[in-house]
This record gives sequence, C-alpha cells and structure tokens, in this order.
Amino acid sequence: MSGFVRDIQAQVPLSVDDREAVLNLPFRLRRMDPGSYLVREGSLPAQCGVLVEGFAFRQKTTGEGARQIMAVCVPGDAVDLQNIFLDISDHAVQMLTQGVIADVPRAALQELVLTRPGVGRAIIQLTLVEASILREWVVNVGRRDARERIAHLLCEFAVRLEVRGLAADHGFELPMTQEQLADATGLTSVHVNRVLKGLEADGLITRQRRHVSFGDWRALQDAGDFTRTYLHVPGVDELDHAF
Repeated sequence: MSGFVRDIQAQVPLSVDDREAVLNLPFRLRRMDPGSYLVREGSLPAQCGVLVEGFAFRQKTTGEGARQIMAVCVPGDAVDLQNIFLDISDHAVQMLTQGVIADVPRAALQELVLTRPGVGRAIIQLTLVEASILREWVVNVGRRDARERIAHLLCEFAVRLEVRGLAADHGFELPMTQEQLADATGLTSVHVNRVLKGLEADGLITRQRRHVSFGDWRALQDAGDFTRTYLHVPGVDELDHAF
C-alpha cells in the first residue's frame, strides 16, 4: 500500500493521521496470472484493487469482441478508483503480467473518502488524472499517425515508470506484446512491428527482447508529439535528464 500512499501524497500532502488511516485500510493480497481479470465489465464492484506488483490494463470490447485497451496500470496504481461510488463497472481490467493485487473493501475506502477530506480530495485528483490520461489516449488514436501513436505510448510509459523508480538502464521492460500495443493504438500487429522497426532504424529506440532504451529521448518525444503535462507528475526537469 506504500505506493498508493505515495500517489495520494503526490496530489495532496497528508497529515500524519490521514497517512496512517490509508496505511491501516484492510486489504487482502492476491497473486495474479497474466490475463486474469481484476475487474469485469458489468460486475458489481466489492473492492478496489491496488496493484502491488506487475502490470494491468483497462479495456472495453465491442459486441463483436474487438478489444480497445484504454490505459495501462503500473505498480502503485489503484485499478478501479472510478468504481468507488458506482455500482456497476462499465469496463474491465486485466493483468498484463504476473503480479500481486491488494484488494481493499470498497466500503472501507468509501468511509475514508467521506470522513477524511484530505484523503477524499487526493482520491478525486487521482481520478481526474486518470481522466486526463484517457483524453490524451483519445487524441492519440483519433488524430495522430501510426508512428506518433507508438512513440507517444513509449514516452508515456517511460515517464510513468521513471516517476515510480521502475525504469532501469535508460529504458524499461515493455510488458505489452505487439498485439496489445495494436489494441492500445488502433493499429494492426503488423503495423506496430513496422513502426517499432522504423523507430529503431532511425536511432530513436533500441530493443533487446522486451527491453526498450532510448537512443535519442528528445527526438522520440518530438516523434510522438509528446508533452508530459497531462500526466501531472512531479520532477519534470529531473526526468528529462534520466534518459
């Protein structure tokens, strides 16, 4: 739960009592396999899961079964804050990788939000950041070309992992397959593969299996039309020196 507390405090400084109240929330740890559902569309949410280890993604599917990935969740993220006060989940969340989830009873989180204004404000701001990221993803799929979409997604992932201290060797381990990247960007797997090879040929990225590093971080940001304002993350200047 420490990652969740860090996220909250990045939005609103917590008092000692508020911080202890969050840390003392009841929770149950579950180890999850890739593809396991944390939230199912149409389900009645009974808990809010905090991702302790591993990666997950939000998705919706059409009536014919086509999938659109709408967000990637990284360790420390609460995967369904949007369902704290909604009785039916309108989307699904699945694991990308093996991981560990901390299930917090929804009633306990509701009580904390309603009785501690500092925590409530921070939770609201976290959900607003999620909405900000979703708006950027809509622009990415709707108005950027294939190269921009992939470059933008790689930049976002790099910044979010760097903020959490999870980036290494001037890059990161990409937990998504090319098929999943395609579902996140509205492309085909073949097109994703072609774009990744093009970014590599141009010296913007280097790939070794799943590890992605950046030959020219500034140029990759330019290629993806990427600015990090929508992520609302601290330490902007420091992050530019990390890659």
